[in-house]
Amino acid sequence: MKKSLLIVSLVLFLCLHLQAQDESTTTYPITGKLEDSDKKPVPFASVALLAAKDSTLLGGGTADENGQFTIPAEPGSYLIRITFLAMDEKLIPNVRVAAQPVALGTIALTSSSRLLEELVVQGEKSQMDLQLDKRVFNVGKDLANIGGNASDILNNMPSVTVDVEGNVALRGSGNVRILIDGKQSGMVGLNPAEALRQIPADLIESVEIITNPSSRYDAEGEVGILNIVMKKNIRYGLNGTFTGTAGYPSNFGASFNVNYRKKKVNLIANYGWMYRDSPGRGHSRQEYNSADTSFVYEQANRRNRAGYSNNFRVGLDYFLNNHNTLTATLSYRRSHNDNKSNLEYRDFDMNNVLTRIVTRSEDETEPRTNVEAAINYRKTFERKGQSLSFDAKYILSDETEASQYHEVANDNSVDLRQRAYNTEDEKNFLAQLDYIHPLGKDGKLEAGLKTSIRLLDNNFSVQQQQEPNYWVILPDYDNRLAYDEKIHAAYLMASNQFGKVFVQAGLRGEYTDIFTELKKTAQTNRRQYFNVFPSIHLSYKLEDAQTLQLSYSYRLSRPNFRDLLPFSNFSDSRVFRAGNPLLNPEFTHSFEAGHLVNMNKGTLLSSIYYRHRLGVVENITSVDSIGFTTITPINLSTGDSYGFEFNLTYDPAPWWKLTANANIFRAKNEGYYNDKLYQSDTYSWTSRFSSRVTLFGSVDFQTSFNYRAPRRTTQGKDLSIYFIDLGLSKDILKGRGTLTASVRDLLNSQKRRSITENAGYYSYSVFQWRPRQFLVTLSYRLNRSKEKQNQDKQQGDMNDEE
Repeated sequence: MKKSLLIVSLVLFLCLHLQAQDESTTTYPITGKLEDSDKKPVPFASVALLAAKDSTLLGGGTADENGQFTIPAEPGSYLIRITFLAMDEKLIPNVRVAAQPVALGTIALTSSSRLLEELVVQGEKSQMDLQLDKRVFNVGKDLANIGGNASDILNNMPSVTVDVEGNVALRGSGNVRILIDGKQSGMVGLNPAEALRQIPADLIESVEIITNPSSRYDAEGEVGILNIVMKKNIRYGLNGTFTGTAGYPSNFGASFNVNYRKKKVNLIANYGWMYRDSPGRGHSRQEYNSADTSFVYEQANRRNRAGYSNNFRVGLDYFLNNHNTLTATLSYRRSHNDNKSNLEYRDFDMNNVLTRIVTRSEDETEPRTNVEAAINYRKTFERKGQSLSFDAKYILSDETEASQYHEVANDNSVDLRQRAYNTEDEKNFLAQLDYIHPLGKDGKLEAGLKTSIRLLDNNFSVQQQQEPNYWVILPDYDNRLAYDEKIHAAYLMASNQFGKVFVQAGLRGEYTDIFTELKKTAQTNRRQYFNVFPSIHLSYKLEDAQTLQLSYSYRLSRPNFRDLLPFSNFSDSRVFRAGNPLLNPEFTHSFEAGHLVNMNKGTLLSSIYYRHRLGVVENITSVDSIGFTTITPINLSTGDSYGFEFNLTYDPAPWWKLTANANIFRAKNEGYYNDKLYQSDTYSWTSRFSSRVTLFGSVDFQTSFNYRAPRRTTQGKDLSIYFIDLGLSKDILKGRGTLTASVRDLLNSQKRRSITENAGYYSYSVFQWRPRQFLVTLSYRLNRSKEKQNQDKQQGDMNDEE
């Protein structure tokens, strides 16, 4: 920690020193006032300072709410360029600064009818923005996402699947890195599957899918990165959106996202509240035969997960001057779940005659708290494209699971009461420094440093009642795990354009120090390793509308915290999921080739990819002679995956938008465990098709269909899943409001079905996490409408140029 604080201190000193250097040169103000043809002020226009000899951009600023602007400039000759949406560009030549302030007086701007017409036509963001290094999906344009949560959104992304337990996979692999605003976050730290369900969709702007990340990003994540971008407005004045949702089964939510910007300060605040009561159900059948014993039992389960969550974030952008910006944010999330389940075991003899019925009930409370404080400093220089940024974040998270169990049999052979406690406390500290230096006309050099420290404390205990008011600890299910993780990284990356060829290459080094200790049994394990992760991206522009791309990266997947826990869940007394503290990371060589075609009415991105994995983690299922099943992760095998993927957006007509995507792949895994060969060779595919039509000018109707084909595993098969979503929306309140009605899983078909087969063992199971849902959502936009979204983007681009 002392080293990290020293690094932070040095970085802050460097930033302040560079700022002081930047401000040490004597400058004089150029002032003026902007008015339209009606003599009214033109607020927030972009004013650029250009060199007189070659029109090089040297600086600039933005007019205030009264149309007045001030630009600092050194002595010399300049041009002033003034731009504003719906106004013709204004160029003021022969502006000379000679050791005194320059007053330009009142400057008249004229309206541009052409730009006003384009504003209406181009105002809507596309649902999917396809780029060579990533795919960006704007959440609000997909009606299936409205009123949902982050897990629902990811489930609608191409090549992304979310199983019934909330586990996220990309291109068939669960080793995917999930970021919030480009950074790791405690919002998805301890339990990503459950945490994603607690983030309202109304607070999410977009999702970026990065399948072959460059060295700029952490090496974590075998198949790439899913970056969830939260909403943040920078428009001047007071702006915001307010949303309310109601649904059946019980699904209620409310949120707001507002910002207020004036001169050098931009304030943001957003809040989301959500309550859900989700019933789920499933059933399974297990059969076991060996030389000395046999058993058969069926299980039926009903679960009800109910609870609320609160997500609150406030932030401040302070624009010190045209080149220096300081940003601070504070996030707080509080959630509380009350979960109930009922499991019924029906035991049969080998003649399929029912011999006994055992019922096990669970009542669980699950409070969670997460607090994050972050600060960002960004500096741009006179030279276009040169920048320095520093980020620091501190995260505190805690979670407690307290469960009560009662198990009884109809023949009075069992009457058991148990209780379990599982506390998870996490502390995170992150610091990151990034620098970009332009090289020539199209090249640049990027370098960065990052350090992260993660401390986790998990205390797990199961107690059993021996007699009224007397409980004893079960020693096999009682321990305390301390997990200390330190990762230090540095990267260097260069890129340049050579005619039609773009080249980007980088190296990232990461030193990992992970220490785990089971305190009650004095078992320790330390993992220390240093790895170098290269990446390279090549692209070739065939013509204006087509580009080819090749990329390679070397990545790793460290064991998930929960995969290291010796204990996981005690809900099912016959199926126990145990972690493995001795797990090692997986390593992956990833190759990809892509072809991007931009058409008049759409975009097509086609990709082929290959991944070679070492130390693949597989869940191994074992069954003892009395029917007790244990599921444990181990580094089982090597794996090879080949795939073809395409993403299409196409607009057959101005009122009709289509999106389609499919991922077709082959996955092979092979390895030995306890002298037994485990292998699988599967061909599978996932796909999604969506159609949105606009009726009567203001009514949108969307249908979407998702399908996941069967897939073989090393011990069985996952069967197919399909579901259909419908959505209908209408703009109201003169475009400031939108009313949306939707149905998720129209046919009630989104169920996980799986088969597990082993020597003498067979299991078939079906489970549905949540049944069909009906939702109604109302959104209201304050001081903005749909048509203004494009204006916001253009204003933001102007500010970036400065």
